[in-house]
Amino acid sequence: MLHLLVNLLERLGLFAIAFILVMRFAIVKRFLIGKASRYEKLTLSVLFGFIGIAGTYMGVPIQNAIANSRVVGVALGGILGGPLVGFGAGLIAGGHRFLIDVGGFTATACGVATIAEGVAGGLIYHRLKRGQFDPAVAFITGVAVETLQMVILLVMAKPFTAAVSLVSVIGFPMILVNSIGLALFVELVSSVFREKERFAAVQAQTALNIALRTLPFLRGGLTEGSAAATARIIREMTDLDAVAITDEAAILAHTGAEEDHHRPGLPLLTASTRSALASGEITTPLTRDDIGCTHEGCRLGSAIIVPLKKRERTVGALKLYRLKEGGITPLDMELANGLAHLFSNQLEISELEAQRKLVREAEIRALQAQINPHFLFNTINTIISYTRTSPETASDLLVKLADFFRRNINPGGDSVPLATELEHCRAYIAIEKARFEDRLRVVFDVDEEALGCKLPTLTLQPLVENALKHGILPREEGGEIRVGAHREGGVVRIVVGDNGVGMPPEQVARLFSGESSQLPTEGAGIALNNVNARLSALYGPEHALRVESTPGAGTTVSFTVPQGGRGEYAHESLHR
Repeated sequence: MLHLLVNLLERLGLFAIAFILVMRFAIVKRFLIGKASRYEKLTLSVLFGFIGIAGTYMGVPIQNAIANSRVVGVALGGILGGPLVGFGAGLIAGGHRFLIDVGGFTATACGVATIAEGVAGGLIYHRLKRGQFDPAVAFITGVAVETLQMVILLVMAKPFTAAVSLVSVIGFPMILVNSIGLALFVELVSSVFREKERFAAVQAQTALNIALRTLPFLRGGLTEGSAAATARIIREMTDLDAVAITDEAAILAHTGAEEDHHRPGLPLLTASTRSALASGEITTPLTRDDIGCTHEGCRLGSAIIVPLKKRERTVGALKLYRLKEGGITPLDMELANGLAHLFSNQLEISELEAQRKLVREAEIRALQAQINPHFLFNTINTIISYTRTSPETASDLLVKLADFFRRNINPGGDSVPLATELEHCRAYIAIEKARFEDRLRVVFDVDEEALGCKLPTLTLQPLVENALKHGILPREEGGEIRVGAHREGGVVRIVVGDNGVGMPPEQVARLFSGESSQLPTEGAGIALNNVNARLSALYGPEHALRVESTPGAGTTVSFTVPQGGRGEYAHESLHR
């Protein structure tokens, strides 16, 4: 029994070598991760069947039978591929065992047992396994199917006494060795996948680190500057021989080998790049001829070229090069795919940012366009009237008017300190007070420490103008506008209120619904909606305009600006 145990262990070692070689085939890898087609599963049933046949030939003759490792191939097929694969492998290996010993006292029993082991291996393992690859359950499965084989031998082999004698000798060694073999092979598969996952994790981490470092450059879009910085970072963080980035027609950046002739600004030099850009598909030229560089003597031997896209439109390509022909590895391909996906997303984001900037500029222009020509004509008429009665007042109004228009035409960036917005309001109010005199009163209640709070440009003046036009002026006796700004915890609350005509609740409810612009008497108009939309987009809906109004008592419009991010303090002050 000891001699038999040693012989079976030696043959198990040969099985291990063969199994390692088999695992190098792509079809086996797809099979192991559950992506094999039905045809491929049939092919693998044949493969595991032949492994079972090899186990028969490598067996040890004993008592007119063969102590063997046939179950390793057959049951392994069932374990890795399921009962159907196990059945196919068992049918092939079991049929072979029957045919080579027709009439032998164990031929039929061994043939039937082999088929049963393949099916049972798949059923038992998949019922008990705790993970995709479980060596402990594989060992238990091995014990179960080999015990099943011994039972079948005792039941079917004749004479019974010879069967008992045979099982007493081969039972323990075969059960032990073949169960260990199954456990070892499942652990081998598991270790291969763990190693693959580890490499994938390292590659993913590398891609993420590259993406984080290149993010500031790609925010500006795909330019020679951003491409050069990106290519340099990729080269620094990998062992690639060269990295290049192109747009649709020219080289934007090339760093590493052969950069002497792959220079930025030149037209595309390689046929493979033009092909990838035209098709929008990943290209993997593995020889110098496949790369097709027009420069004689170019040493670049292999590459992976991944198109960069914006909304399915190819706008460029990322190229990773090796000097060795056929040197591109699966890890290089995964890295290129991951980076191209991240870069494409970032380029789309950069385009969206550019569009948002254009939208913000358009919104500002919409506000500026709202300056009613009548406002200008009326102001000029007011100034003319003062030139006769109070030249000093006329001069001051001209300065205020110039300041008002200067701030509307050139608001000074996306955000400005509250103090700047207040100056703009004061210029507007000074002009309107000159026109309406005692009908308009304005009260400012602003904390000194709130003056540095930044807010979107042209935010406050439209609210004051709205209060004047639609709250105060409809009243014959005029009224009062209150402008307040106070720090409340982590925000600055800004309030523009009036004691004018007010609005009913249903009109307030429609202010930002898109309906108010259709109601000329309601007056929220483009300005109020524009301010509200910008505040919501920049800071979130919790910082949008809040409107409270009572008919006959007035209206209060308020909003908050966070102190972090764009709402941080600029530490400016206004001396009033």
